Amino acid sequence: MTATETHNYEAHPTIVALSSAPGRAGVAVVRVSGRRVRSVLETITGVIPPPRVATLRRLSDGKGMTVDTAIVLFFAAPASFTGEDIAEFHVHGSRAVLAQLLAILTALPGVRLAEAGEFTRRAFEAGKLDLAAVEGLADLIDSETEWQRKQALRQMDGALGALARRWRGELIEAMSLLAAELDFSDEGDVSGPLQEQALGIAGDVLISLREALGSFAMGERVREGFVLVLAGPPNAGKSSLLNALARREVAIVSPIAGTTRDALEVRLDLDGLPVILIDTAGLRESVDPVEAEGVRRARALVERADLVLSLRGVDSDTYRIDEKAPTLRVATKSDLGGEVLDGERAISVKTGEGIPDLLSEIVVRLRGLGQAEPALLTRERHRVAVTDAIGALERAVPADHGQAELLAEDIRLAVVALERLVGRIDVEDVLDQLFAGFCIGK
Repeated sequence: MTATETHNYEAHPTIVALSSAPGRAGVAVVRVSGRRVRSVLETITGVIPPPRVATLRRLSDGKGMTVDTAIVLFFAAPASFTGEDIAEFHVHGSRAVLAQLLAILTALPGVRLAEAGEFTRRAFEAGKLDLAAVEGLADLIDSETEWQRKQALRQMDGALGALARRWRGELIEAMSLLAAELDFSDEGDVSGPLQEQALGIAGDVLISLREALGSFAMGERVREGFVLVLAGPPNAGKSSLLNALARREVAIVSPIAGTTRDALEVRLDLDGLPVILIDTAGLRESVDPVEAEGVRRARALVERADLVLSLRGVDSDTYRIDEKAPTLRVATKSDLGGEVLDGERAISVKTGEGIPDLLSEIVVRLRGLGQAEPALLTRERHRVAVTDAIGALERAVPADHGQAELLAEDIRLAVVALERLVGRIDVEDVLDQLFAGFCIGK
């Protein structure tokens, strides 16, 4: 090996990591990526298997000691996840096997353990994934409900990146028309039509950007969870309902008013929707400073909730929260036989009466907040980039000054914003934070 080759291996080492979940398992997957993959395969299996063909091989330490029998896969560059040579070893999921295999691999020259998200970062750097697709992959790994899975999969498959590239291509076409106008500014019969055509293209992109931005609120909610707040006076049955929906004892239930002082959160999957269910302090005036702070926090949660369940026990007086909040009124303790008011849904945690219908109504209300198709914009970074592009085009499209140079500059700024969206420029800080949240083997 020459000095130059040695330097290249040190500057861009081959990486290895456990890519399946840690702990005892039937099968575990160890992944290796980089320039030294072929050498690694020859050392511990004796051969380089045909690309994309599963091969049963004995793994050794290079000195004749067998570590395990494994299914071995080889993906030759550039047709691999990272764009580099990749090897995967599907071994028995024993801690002892994994410890020995990782020790052998990392002892080889130019091979080290991967850092968090390093495989995916190499895929991004090789152009296998744009930044939006990387974020979709991270969301898919973290997805807990069906809607989250669908939304993340659509983004990972490149839907947002493809749309951003289309917007960018159309705006570059508009810029080229304006450039042509500048080049032929002395031709009186050329400038008008070219500028009009360029602004027409920019106007169409502006409409599409606004439509995409309209999906952001829903996309963010699906990714992070809809906020569903239980609110009402003390002893309205909020904590009992929280426990019933969570199917476990989360909150203390007591006949003593004011038991709940702070907000309690539970994550639920309601028919594929991710929901953050929050129990709050009973809403009433109190001289107790701790309870008063709990009430203040409860009112703040009500203001930002996607949906509020306004609870009132049938054995209690009429009670309503602020009607400005999206509200579903619920009469609890229906087994006591008290009065159910118009517009209230009667439920009993004790008997289960009305709870299935209540859950169905919650799902209908939450689904009604957005469109049926999974959203494309799901992160604040997406919103900011698209908003910046819209701002630039809103300056250009209605402009009546007729100066092609200024119009071209505004369109260029919109293109720059879209390039940030897919990670072509100014993304180092975003990358560092994003990949740090990945598991080591991804």
